[in-house]
Amino acid sequence: MFDDLDVDRRPLVLIWEVTQACGLACRHCRADAKPERHPDELTTAEGKRLLDDAAEFGEGQLIVLSGGDPLAREDLLELVSYGDDLGHRMTITPSGTQSLTPDRVEALADAGIRRMALSLDGATRESHDRFRGEESFADTLTAARAARDAGLPLQVNTTVCADTVEDLPAIRDRVRDLGAVLWSVFFLVPVGRGRILDPISPERAERVMEWLRDVAEAERFGVKTTEAPFYRRVGLQRDGDDAGVSRRGGITAGRGFAFVSHTGETYPSGFLPKSAGNVRDRSVVDIYRNSELFESLRDPDEFAGKCGACEFRQVCGGSRSRAFAATGDPTGSDPLCPYVPEGYDGELPATLTDDGAGVRDAAD
Repeated sequence: MFDDLDVDRRPLVLIWEVTQACGLACRHCRADAKPERHPDELTTAEGKRLLDDAAEFGEGQLIVLSGGDPLAREDLLELVSYGDDLGHRMTITPSGTQSLTPDRVEALADAGIRRMALSLDGATRESHDRFRGEESFADTLTAARAARDAGLPLQVNTTVCADTVEDLPAIRDRVRDLGAVLWSVFFLVPVGRGRILDPISPERAERVMEWLRDVAEAERFGVKTTEAPFYRRVGLQRDGDDAGVSRRGGITAGRGFAFVSHTGETYPSGFLPKSAGNVRDRSVVDIYRNSELFESLRDPDEFAGKCGACEFRQVCGGSRSRAFAATGDPTGSDPLCPYVPEGYDGELPATLTDDGAGVRDAAD
């Protein structure tokens, strides 16, 4: 589908953070979620207007209801059903808590949810719950099995940082055993409570990308990376065009991706908290298509540093969220990517200059 998508006109993924309320307080939470709902959340009527406006993007718009925990909203099923009736592909990322019972999973499926994404950051109860600082492993597995029983395709989300990277092979085995259709691997961006965690090094990230390419080739489930688009560059360098990686590029913040916060602020990504407008004042379609911030993120030729000079900028483009977190400039260089374009002699991120790191060719 993405090869036919005009990312100047519509996002592949539109995330709506319906609430920041959540019964968990995970150490890496982007939203810095709290138990109570915010008094200025979009109301039911405002949420329906957002879904109405999003229909202008075109038929079958993918909507991800996220949080916090979307189940904290009493009107959740009403919103799901409304979006489904509009022709949106409604999906959800609930928290793994005791409230996510098999009955609630079945009710979400009946209301029109097309896919459920659950977070798994460790392969065992001990590793998952230790990373999250909460007891959620058992509830997550219960919900995953309930999704299977309800006929809901399951996506597993995993955060990659220094605390979780060693567990990735065992988590892969869990993803397989759960019958997931997609493993979405999130590379840490230091926002929210995630600022206290340690990222992996650029060199380690490169090796993880190569390993993930092997996983994608060997497993029945799909593999995608979030905030690490140089996964595509690694695939092209290793396998060439036959790797099934389009040269048109993957989605990145603002380019095929948009995020509406619980109060209506519209960001290029939930990990890039720079607002381009509020859906209470302006259509999400207008913000996505015409705001200066979003337009700037869809032009990799104008990016700064080595990302702007990289020959893979159109198929990768770097994590705009991580560039913003590191430099305050969303068009800057992604400090997690170790690749240095041939002949580039400009400024490098500190992650590459501190120890002389950097690779100029994946085959080296």
